[in-house]
Amino acid sequence: MRITGGKLKGRNIKCPDGIIRPAMDRMRESVFAIIGNLEGKSWLDLFSGSGTVAIEAASRGAKSVQLCEKDRIKIKTILDNVSITEKELDVKIGCHFMAVELFLKRCKDTFDFIFFDPPFPYKYRLDLLKTVDKNNLLTPNGTVLIHYPEEDALPDRIGSLVLKDKRIYGRSIVNFYQKTSENS
Repeated sequence: MRITGGKLKGRNIKCPDGIIRPAMDRMRESVFAIIGNLEGKSWLDLFSGSGTVAIEAASRGAKSVQLCEKDRIKIKTILDNVSITEKELDVKIGCHFMAVELFLKRCKDTFDFIFFDPPFPYKYRLDLLKTVDKNNLLTPNGTVLIHYPEEDALPDRIGSLVLKDKRIYGRSIVNFYQKTSENS
């Protein structure tokens, strides 16, 4: 896996042992191009795997980056990848090793961007989005991105989260939900 943009563009990232489904380079590059400038923004990477998406956000200028992964097999690789990144970019990436569902319930921070990349068999995507909305984890006009398989479906609106964009990458889809001030 490699970083597709920013200060660490082209850098290879270690892949951990165990089951991993890394976000495709093409998809990642496209998503970050759609988002644009991350300078000064905050980023949360959930179901982090190797930490590549969090590292990509830091490489592209995000000032505050956190990640969450529950698979203990991946901890060493994530910490190695993050350590190298922190030294080169002079940025701190917060690492949380627990179930995403628990992290979201306990989290008191807000983020400009939250990226979900759960395993494709995962069936609780909608519940996660509802938790983000209910617990007010996004800044005003913040964006949630969720990667999922084409055979699944998600609504256009979840509380104050409104679908603003949808991109298709093979059998993968990424929805972009933006937080609005209105709630329905």
